[in-house]
Amino acid sequence: MTDRYTKWTSVWGNAISIRMRRPENYGRHLTLRYPVTMLLNGDALRITLDNFCGNEPVTVSYVTVARVEHGSTVELSSIRRLTFDGSEAVTIQPGERVKSDPLPYRIERGEKLAVSLYFADFTELRSAVSITGPLSGGYFATGDFADCPELPEDLSNKTNVYYFLSDVEVQADEASRTIICYGDSITAQAWPDYLIKRLLRQENGHTAAVRKAASGTRILRQYDCITYDSYGLKGATRFPHEIEVAGADTIIIQHGINDIIHPVGTDVNPFRPWSDLPTAEEMIDGLRRYIAMAKDHKLKVYLGTLLPIEGWRTYAKFRDDLRCEVNDWMRTTKEADGCIDFDAAVRDPERPSAFAKGFDSGDHLHPSNAAYQRMAEAVPEALLR
Repeated sequence: MTDRYTKWTSVWGNAISIRMRRPENYGRHLTLRYPVTMLLNGDALRITLDNFCGNEPVTVSYVTVARVEHGSTVELSSIRRLTFDGSEAVTIQPGERVKSDPLPYRIERGEKLAVSLYFADFTELRSAVSITGPLSGGYFATGDFADCPELPEDLSNKTNVYYFLSDVEVQADEASRTIICYGDSITAQAWPDYLIKRLLRQENGHTAAVRKAASGTRILRQYDCITYDSYGLKGATRFPHEIEVAGADTIIIQHGINDIIHPVGTDVNPFRPWSDLPTAEEMIDGLRRYIAMAKDHKLKVYLGTLLPIEGWRTYAKFRDDLRCEVNDWMRTTKEADGCIDFDAAVRDPERPSAFAKGFDSGDHLHPSNAAYQRMAEAVPEALLR
């Protein structure tokens, strides 16, 4: 290793939440392969495997890292096995996470490395999150192929569900830093990937961005039932776990719309009582708790305004009024370091409760790809330097 690279910095990250409960929640003799984009140069790497939401211990038989040639195919000569306290196999207890030993490995900004995990025995596939975007997506195969350059076409398929892999860190130079993108399904989708693409266009970049997002999550509540347990953990549980990111100095928080749109009354849905509907003050207090925890971790905090919802299946004016009240506080508060007005970036100027033309994915809640690109562009350039 050189003296130049001395700082461990996250170059890729994921929240760990709860995978939707299914009868087939266990797998064995299974390979997972996740290509991840490197945002920094470095000379060593390490990963974190996380069983935060598991009910049982999880044993990973071995893990490899390799350079991606294309798709799920990796360069044979670049395959290396990672170790955990000197052992190739590692068992992760429920609610725990483990970090691999540092692996000397030349890393170039912009290249893709694939992390492959093999599970020989029956494994509870619960600690996971689903993410999408132009740089996201992995593969699984039935069999032991983590050491193989190719996954057999007849035994493998694509997946957007990431199990256990929560962080990839690079030993980079002292100028390196990471921005955390924290949120729900809107952040679990494409705008962080477009932010990463923007970062890669910078010359001599020293900034990485990681996604810590889980669909369906709320600031103030969570579901304690099988029907909705995949909607994840409330903010007070999620946030302290997810801001433990090596090299991070900034966090962008875009969270809260599910608190507003979920409650419908027990006469409509027994798990979504009206008592779950917060006031603006309660939501703001939740955001204040985020800010305080982030500041305790020496993070600068930027709040992202909540996006339009007109046309969503539970839309009502009182919900939009609540959204606007919380957004107005974000725009004016001095408690955070700044506000990124995602709402203003994607709304219809003539009808601000709705998306602008071409910016609605079709469900009136999630943005289109064009809108996700616009959100990434709305992040101030000063945050990326």
